[in-house]
Parts: sequence; C-alpha cells; structure tokens
Amino acid sequence: MVRSTPVALVQDAAQRWGHDEVVRRARLVIENRDDRLPPDLLELAMLLGELSDAEWLSTGRAPGHRYWARVWAMRALLYVWNDSATSAVQHGLTDEQWRVREMAAKVAARREVGEVADELGRLLGDAVERVRMAAARALAVVGEGEHAELLERAALGDDACAHTARRSLERLARRLDRPL
Repeated sequence: MVRSTPVALVQDAAQRWGHDEVVRRARLVIENRDDRLPPDLLELAMLLGELSDAEWLSTGRAPGHRYWARVWAMRALLYVWNDSATSAVQHGLTDEQWRVREMAAKVAARREVGEVADELGRLLGDAVERVRMAAARALAVVGEGEHAELLERAALGDDACAHTARRSLERLARRLDRPL
C-alpha cells in the first residue's frame, strides 16, 4: 500500500472542500472532545489519516485512537492556514495527549502564532521531552524578551531539551536583535 505524504493529503482535502473549509474542519476536530466526530469532521480525519475504517478512531486501549484525529488536524494546519485557526493552536497546546501538544507547538512556530508564547513557556516544563523541545523551538520564533528567562532555565537542564533551549535562546536574541 502506497501512503501519501501529509502535505499531499492536505492538498487533496483543500481541492475537495477548499482551503478555508479544511481550516474550519481541522479547527473543529482539534476543539471537539466528543467520543464521536460529526460526519463532516470524521470525513476530514479519515482522509488525513488515510483510514478506511472509521471505527478505528474509537478503538484501542486507553487513551484509544481518537486523539490521532486531533494530531492529523493539527498537522494539516502546517499546510493550510487562516487566522481562525489560532484558537485551535491555543487549544492544542493544552491537549491531554502529548502528540497534539507537540504538533501545536510546531504549528505555532510555522505560523508565527505569537498569542501562544506564554503557553509555550509553560510547556518548557512538560513531562514529555519532545513537547519541551518543540516549545523551545517555537519560542525562538514567537517569544519575546520576557520568555528568555524560561529558555535560560530550560537550558540548565540535563536532557536533550537543554541544547535545544540554548539554541532557541540564541535564535530569540538574534530575532529580537538584542542580548538576552
């Protein structure tokens, strides 16, 4: 079975429903916490996940597979965007599933969503290293001077995030054109 790339799947969705409709549906998938998605949102999730079995999303041991729809919808926002999706990024950064938080941080960086900088700062203390690293990278892009101290603290750690935080702090200083 040949699998499509994420960008190709999003392009297919945008051809089918239009750019703004894909953004709208992705936002609603991310913000939806019901056990079952409405048909139009399920249709998007099925396409983005290349699923043929809609029941797969409602199966699996805890936490189940349902959160994958939120991951795929968040990833779609890397490739399609309008400002209405800002609320989805904010929502995704507080999701209970780490993969959603990580992807939301990546979207915040790609789309330069400055409104979420404080939440990204909080994610520097996340239990999952990949989330901490994505948050540090995103703060380099959207953070302000007041976020430098958070990156400095993260840079003192002894995990892989420490190196990422140091690099992000350097990048933030270059972007703001001042020493931090």
